[in-house]
Amino acid sequence: MEILFAALCAIEAFVFVILAVIFIRRSRSMDIFHRLRRHYVDNSKRLKQTEDIILRISKFIKRMAKPIADLEISKKMDFRLKQAGIPLFGAEFIIMSIIGSILGAIIIYIVTLNLAAVPVTAIGIPMLMWLWASMAYKRRRDTFTNQLSDCLTTVSNALRAGYSFQQAMDVIAKEMEPPMSSEFERVSTDIAMGVSLEDALQQMNHRIGSQDFDLVVTAVLIQREIGGNLAQILDTISFTINDRVRMKREIKALTAQGKFSAWVLMALPFAVGAFCWIFNNDQMQLFITEDIGRIAITIAIVMALIGFVMIQKIVDIEV
Repeated sequence: MEILFAALCAIEAFVFVILAVIFIRRSRSMDIFHRLRRHYVDNSKRLKQTEDIILRISKFIKRMAKPIADLEISKKMDFRLKQAGIPLFGAEFIIMSIIGSILGAIIIYIVTLNLAAVPVTAIGIPMLMWLWASMAYKRRRDTFTNQLSDCLTTVSNALRAGYSFQQAMDVIAKEMEPPMSSEFERVSTDIAMGVSLEDALQQMNHRIGSQDFDLVVTAVLIQREIGGNLAQILDTISFTINDRVRMKREIKALTAQGKFSAWVLMALPFAVGAFCWIFNNDQMQLFITEDIGRIAITIAIVMALIGFVMIQKIVDIEV
């Protein structure tokens, strides 16, 4: 029971950290409307106090993150957060994970007075944070891939209208939605700061990590070296990417049942165990107090994880 409660506390602390990320994001990207409203509208004291708290949290985390900003793990985490589109530095993300772990561990110890449950919470917070960043990266990469066909069509039309490739990128940065617009805006900024177009595109390709966009970058670089009709090349690539996206969606629909079955099979033993713990606690105590019971639970969890991973591997079809 303590382990289950520790997991719940870990999730609560994780939610706290996510809220802190949202607060910092809001403090960094406060729009013009709120800035003008400070001068022309009589804001309530509550709004002003909220903004002050957000700024204090942001400054505190930045100050704590400075000593570890140059570490290798911070730089790797920094790149991962750029891939995920999370507006934090790697050192700040690590500090927030540590704060969440400490808060969760303190809460679980105060409530349960059981030191054995504390490590579960302390380890669970960084794992949940890393999982959240990985899911954000995957979701952003998929969104980018879905936007890529429209992007290539826009670029090819701009090239036919007489625009240069760099001017076409500026059109994408202004007209399309993130993450496509934000990535091309960053490429334009890098070029304005002296980075060559080839290097800027390669860096963008490294950040995105998409096979489809890698094909686009390769085609653009080859065309700049040997020449050719870039608009026609991009139209051909756009047609290919459309077919790949359509095929991926069909495969996703066909394998949805298998993926759902994996999650059901994974969650069912824990749900049945929780039900039996509540309504038949005496017999379930054997799994905690007896050695054979603890061994049985360990084997069951390991087998459930192996089955879940195997099902995911079977239904994960690369296109």
